[in-house]
Amino acid sequence: MAKHVIQSKRGAPPQGAYSQGWRAGDFVFVTGTGPVDPVSGKLVGDTIEQQTEQTIENLAAILEVGGASLSDVVKMTVHLSDTSLFSRYNQVYARRFSRPYPVRTTVGSDLGHSPGMLIEMDCIAYNVQKKQASGRKAQRPKARKKSK
Repeated sequence: MAKHVIQSKRGAPPQGAYSQGWRAGDFVFVTGTGPVDPVSGKLVGDTIEQQTEQTIENLAAILEVGGASLSDVVKMTVHLSDTSLFSRYNQVYARRFSRPYPVRTTVGSDLGHSPGMLIEMDCIAYNVQKKQASGRKAQRPKARKKSK
């Protein structure tokens, strides 16, 4: 099974010794990401709703580079700094993901490593890669010369 690293300029940049994501065969694994602006590297939003939106945008950007989308997500893990925020975060989550929803674990966590961060999410997506019969990348067919 082939695997390759995923790096997106539209996703939150890594703040430590880890990759944004990996594609391993038909699975895409996205690291724990939070509501960080991909350009400035700064936290986005004061509310759980704003932070949830930005976090999901970051996940979507990384998934896209890996050839997947939010609709391919099969497993989510969500960390909330305060579990009393669950219903508000869940409203945004339910709007961004569609039925059948991915399986999900949501836990309360100390997110003090990033002051002001209310949420962190990671995911696993399943997206079948299109394979060529020869095992090589697809090439554009050559233009045929017209007969005279």
